[in-house]
Amino acid sequence: MTTISEKNGRVYLIGAGPGDPGLLTLRGAECLRRADVVLYDGLSNFAMLSHAPHAEQICVGKHGQSRIWTQDEIIAEILRHAGQGRTVARLKGGDPAVFARTAEEAHSLQAAKIPFEIIPGITAALAAGSYAGIPVTHRKLASAVALVTGHEEPGKSESALDWEALARFPGTLVIYMGVTTAHIWTQALLNAGKPADTPAAILRRCSLPDQQSIHCRLDEVADHLTPAAKFRPPVIVVLGAVTRLAETLSWFEHRPLFGKRVLITRPEDQAEELAQPLRELGAEVLLQPAIQIGPPASWDAVDETLASLKPGDTLVWASRNGVRFFLERMQALGYDARHLTGVRLVTVGQKTAEALPAFGLHADVVPEQFDAEGLIKSLSCDAGGRRFFLVRASRGRDTLATALSNAGGQVQQVVAYRNEDVTTADPAVREQMQAGQIDWVTVTSSAIARSLHQQFGDALRHTQLASISPTTTQQLDTLGWKPTAQADPYTMNDLVDAMLRASASQP
Repeated sequence: MTTISEKNGRVYLIGAGPGDPGLLTLRGAECLRRADVVLYDGLSNFAMLSHAPHAEQICVGKHGQSRIWTQDEIIAEILRHAGQGRTVARLKGGDPAVFARTAEEAHSLQAAKIPFEIIPGITAALAAGSYAGIPVTHRKLASAVALVTGHEEPGKSESALDWEALARFPGTLVIYMGVTTAHIWTQALLNAGKPADTPAAILRRCSLPDQQSIHCRLDEVADHLTPAAKFRPPVIVVLGAVTRLAETLSWFEHRPLFGKRVLITRPEDQAEELAQPLRELGAEVLLQPAIQIGPPASWDAVDETLASLKPGDTLVWASRNGVRFFLERMQALGYDARHLTGVRLVTVGQKTAEALPAFGLHADVVPEQFDAEGLIKSLSCDAGGRRFFLVRASRGRDTLATALSNAGGQVQQVVAYRNEDVTTADPAVREQMQAGQIDWVTVTSSAIARSLHQQFGDALRHTQLASISPTTTQQLDTLGWKPTAQADPYTMNDLVDAMLRASASQP
């Protein structure tokens, strides 16, 4: 006989943390991967849903953007899916045990005999210590901390909070959900004897690239949280002497690219190499691919090249994409690294060379200058009589092929992957570009330069361009655009360094 628990699914009540997707716990990510359906709220970073790509994803409301579901509606939806035998993840901002109404959900699951697990998250009060330079406890300033709701349950005849006790509390007060009621709870503390000059920190979107902080006095808090001030949720307020420590301990908002919005235009599966160091430096990163990469229309040229290669030949890769597509095709045909014995392997730069060991290979030649001109200098001196196979995209310059042919080489260009424009930009990105809300756009190839020109046109005048190389800069110049920064050498890390130098020189 099948029992109720065997028919039902399972529910994970997961704390999403304060906002930064990197602050989700490993256990939380693991349970999201198991989920058939995810119910998430507006305080959960949408990026966390990448851990549950195949799950049904249901937003239960976001302030200012969609209707906020009632708690009863959320519970009914959880029970409905779990009752159908599905694994449900309820993703909640912060920690499920701190002002998150988790007990109501857990009681309902218990009553329905549905197994559940509560997975902790980092709550905003603790995140503030790390991201705003405000340790909520300090051996000299505060030996206790109290977490207080600024928004009690509607319908209460009187407050359940002892404001006089809180006013006397010998430590740090952290007020959650107190934006719309700021005038009420601040006045309650003042009336109970809390000094008007008590140091306060108002923190918005803690741990996110657009984190904001205001330091003031207790009697000034309400004025900063009026609708006209536009300092909207999610917000917490920290009261106490520890808030003054932010003057020396704050690091998050002092990173060199904090407050800058950077558009990455590389193909989506290659964007992280550039996005990650920019995030570390404080930038908010947007992704809008300008080109897309895929297999060639036909593998005939690659197959014929692999069949004809012999010792003494030279195989040249101008990109990591070329390495990946060419060598994955080689493996698909049943060859391994031994097939290239005696073939001279050449790459345009060190990063391209670093793609070879995954296939059991190492570059024989890496020019000091990481572009076609650098390859020409390295290869043309002994090109006479040699066979060169140039692995390339479906489009690109013929500079290297022409130079090697002129130097007496026998050159064959081998299209190993397709490179195509993304013709339409995301409307939200286009709107931000037009409004001048994007500080930097990275341009990492001539093809990307041309595609960006088509995608955004005159809107590019509202931003700064960062070019990967002189060749890309030349293409931008041809299109009428002058980059603010250019990498030297021509690597992603050096592109980031060039942006840093340019930003540091600006007001």
